[in-house]
Parts: sequence; C-alpha cells; structure tokens
Amino acid sequence: MQRPDAELFAGRAMDGLRRIVHALHLGTSTSERAVGLSSAQLFVLRQLHAVSEQSLGDLARRTRTTQSSVSEVVARLVRRGLVARERSSRDRRRAVLTLTAAGSALVAIAPETVQDRLVAGFGRLDPDTQRMLAEAIEAWLAASGLADVRAKFFFEPNDQPLPESTAIGSRGQSP
Repeated sequence: MQRPDAELFAGRAMDGLRRIVHALHLGTSTSERAVGLSSAQLFVLRQLHAVSEQSLGDLARRTRTTQSSVSEVVARLVRRGLVARERSSRDRRRAVLTLTAAGSALVAIAPETVQDRLVAGFGRLDPDTQRMLAEAIEAWLAASGLADVRAKFFFEPNDQPLPESTAIGSRGQSP
C-alpha cells in the first residue's frame, strides 16, 4: 500500500500530465479547425518561420525531437506545398528546409501552439528546475517500464501501437 503523501504526489503528477495531454488535444483540434494542420505540423512551420534555411538536424534541435520524427512531419508539409527542400544559398552541398509562400501565409494567421507555450514555459524555469524536471520525467518513465517508447510529436497520424511489454493492460489497469 502506498503512503498517503505518495498517493497525493502521484495524483498531482497524473493530474499535471492529464492537463498537458488535454491542452495538446485541444490545441490540435483548434489548429486543425483554424488552418487544417495538426499542432505538431504547425509547430514545425513556426520553427522554420523563426529561422530560415534549417537542415533537418537543425529543425530537430529546434523542435526538441529526433530527426526521424521531424522528417515524418516535414514530409507531410512538403507534400502540402508548405515547405520546400532546397540547396543552401551559403553551402550548396547542404540541403535545407524553407517555408514556401503558402507556408508563410499560413503561419501568419495560425494560432499559437501548445508546444510553443510549453517550450517557452520550460525556458522560463531556472536551469536547476529544468534539469530536475527532465530527470524526474525520465525516471518516472523508467520506473513505469516506458523508457524505451519512442518519443514522437504529439498526436501525429500513423502512430504505432505500444510494444506488448509496455501496452496498457499488460501490467494492470491504466489510471
């Protein structure tokens, strides 16, 4: 049986996580209604708008994710004509991503994403709190048997199901 304070902390942590997930869901719905893009796609467009001519690696760093995750989102944006892949004007050996005119026009009218707000809020925390929060979330994932689940953009299509060892229900009920 858990101690009462452990139950309280677990409840606070789960409620915080629920609020984040709920905000992300609402943000994606708002973004899809406003501009026809997921909030992850809009977040990527905003990062390209902020800094022109980024490589895929640069964009992965700016979006705080992996190259493989951001490349899936970029591919959708390229197919929609919102992002172009071209040679860098500074180094012709380097491929870069830029917004098209349609991508720039869309960013100008699009709502702010929850991801933008979360990243900005994280940046306002002091460095010790940033480190502690990152380490605490990683420890929580490890203790929950979820450390090996691949991090992807929130609510992007074609997510793969969890492996059997981490699937909800394989260790009991999900809260």
